[in-house]
Amino acid sequence: MDVCWEEHGWERLAPGVGRRRLPGWDATAGLVVGTDAVLLYDTGSTVREGAELAAGVRALLGGGRHVTHIALSHPHFDHVLGTAAFPGAEVYGAVGMARLLTAGGSGPSGPSGLSGLSDPAVMSGMSGLFEEAVRLGADAEETARAVDGLVAPRHEVSGLLTLELGGGRRAVLVNAGPGHTAHDLAVLVAGASGAAEVAGASGATRVAGASGATSVVFCGDLVEESGEPQAGPDAVPGRWPAALDRLLTLGGEDAVYVPGHGAVVDAAFVRAQRDALAARFGVS
Repeated sequence: MDVCWEEHGWERLAPGVGRRRLPGWDATAGLVVGTDAVLLYDTGSTVREGAELAAGVRALLGGGRHVTHIALSHPHFDHVLGTAAFPGAEVYGAVGMARLLTAGGSGPSGPSGLSGLSDPAVMSGMSGLFEEAVRLGADAEETARAVDGLVAPRHEVSGLLTLELGGGRRAVLVNAGPGHTAHDLAVLVAGASGAAEVAGASGATRVAGASGATSVVFCGDLVEESGEPQAGPDAVPGRWPAALDRLLTLGGEDAVYVPGHGAVVDAAFVRAQRDALAARFGVS
């Protein structure tokens, strides 16, 4: 089963796999469609943007189908603040991400749900979402509402986790970081509808797909095409190149690599960005 992606504002990457480039920060929202379930990778920067994505998925798939699973690439506002627009969806993130997001909150001056909390990781995560969004031009009131209603991952991924979406389509969730943040989650769709065999717990196992089919790797902000990779205060620069090594091992030379921002790239681009990051941060 496949659909007319471009007619509905999506970019088709492989059978049953596509993405949408969201306005504003050019963030990627990825979509993987099986016969039984639908996985969305990242949800946008506001609840309104998430609702637009939800409507876009329904229009694309028809028949009352909707997003059933969400994978959040990392805890930055432009990738997670639309999650509340998908009630009932099962939400996944890298281990430790839920801890940053469970408190809720609207901003650094008095986020709801943070009263009495002393955990600096939680405080930094919640206030950071609001501060970063507003600093980059997001509407403060809309952002406050999105942070207050934010849905944290219920399922945390420590290595590799395979989601069976039906019809032979599998999405492999990979805790690929740390790098851009301490909580970077990638998604591999091996060979479109091909069967995937996953071994090992390190995240360094290539997942084989059907012969001749294209594998797709959603990289989050571990890879960026529209500009230089951004290393904020929550980045782990010394381990970022190794994270890209893991993505390359998983996807292989012929995969399509989808950055968190910008156009789709190939393995050569990812490798060049890996080497540039290693030189930038003084690691091998």
